[in-house]
Amino acid sequence: MVTGFEELAKQTALYPQEAPAKVMKQKSSLLIGLPKEVSLQEKRIALTPEGVTILVRHGHQVLVEAGAGLGAKFQDREYSEAGAQIVQSPKEVYEANLILKVEPLLDDEFDFIKTGSTLISAVNLPNHKRKYFERLNEKKITALGFEYIEDRVGGMPVIRAMSEIAGNTVMLVAAEYLSSAHEGRGIILGGITGVPPTKVVILGAGTVAEYAARTALGLGADIKVFDKHIYKLQRLKYAIGQHIYTSILDTESLLEGIQRADVVIGAMRAEDGSAPIIISEDMVMKMKPDSVLIDVSIDQGGNFETSRMTTHKEPVYKLHDVIHYCVPNIASRVAHTASLALSNIFLPFLLQTGTIGGIEEMMYANRWFMKGVYSHKGLLTNAFIAKKFNMRYKDLSLLLAARI
Repeated sequence: MVTGFEELAKQTALYPQEAPAKVMKQKSSLLIGLPKEVSLQEKRIALTPEGVTILVRHGHQVLVEAGAGLGAKFQDREYSEAGAQIVQSPKEVYEANLILKVEPLLDDEFDFIKTGSTLISAVNLPNHKRKYFERLNEKKITALGFEYIEDRVGGMPVIRAMSEIAGNTVMLVAAEYLSSAHEGRGIILGGITGVPPTKVVILGAGTVAEYAARTALGLGADIKVFDKHIYKLQRLKYAIGQHIYTSILDTESLLEGIQRADVVIGAMRAEDGSAPIIISEDMVMKMKPDSVLIDVSIDQGGNFETSRMTTHKEPVYKLHDVIHYCVPNIASRVAHTASLALSNIFLPFLLQTGTIGGIEEMMYANRWFMKGVYSHKGLLTNAFIAKKFNMRYKDLSLLLAARI
């Protein structure tokens, strides 16, 4: 005989029971591979366990190479519990037909990636020679670059997110190398009562500049921002919401600012694929001894004639008595935060890709997504890269027109 209490318990789920999470059916199920980064000092991962959980619930499969998330403090167990399959070797993870990673492929990774796969990663164009793109084309890889992916309103979400992180982090780096502990000038970044504030010069008026300026102002530093476009300077002042010194790039005022600066930050991004050199070696030679120069644009060639790429292991060098910090992946200093930001960006468009029918359909349905594609089935689709390396070029918009 069933009592009323027992019946009530059944109805209200007081009896313990387990049920699998509902898996939604997709028009196209994606097989996504997350390899362990092998580039020096790279600790980020493009999807978090939470992101994987949502993808799996929508019917997608995710392969994660063992240890891929450890640099960002995500354990294999977390990915496994999220529904990912943990594989032990690069060969296994590259069985996926959509590879999502942070850094571009290295030579060994080309041996693993399957012909006809899709690769989503950074491009880091200044680091490559023609051979890199030839190898992509040989394997008929469809490649999308973080730097080129746009959103529906024309913004660049990955660049924006990493720039916000870099802008916040760059002032912490400056404070570190101004200190006596690192044989810097022995000054505090900012200002205190009765002591003149630290002088900071920022080249560029984009997202990095905005967040670097906010941090510097919060610490009490005296900042000057230079850019070649007056509208960018106006937009920056509006975004910050207080009066700051801004100037168009001209030799006299810029040189004066550089000579007096304790910290100079290069944050002018490329407009044509390569960052502009703003500060010559002669200008660097006129900077204060033990001042700090941070080249955020080093991944695109750099804003300083004296810049050369460094790593998190050996981040600085001194030239003309000026401390140079030229690490390309500054966001990797805060790998957990950066990975959360990347996952928040990639998850929505991966879900949309599955719903719409795969990468090809996603490309042709969304011009903003198509702009991220720089190589497609054996040919370059980015005009600047093709011209730089004198390679054949295919205009994807013409293919779109043909489909219509």
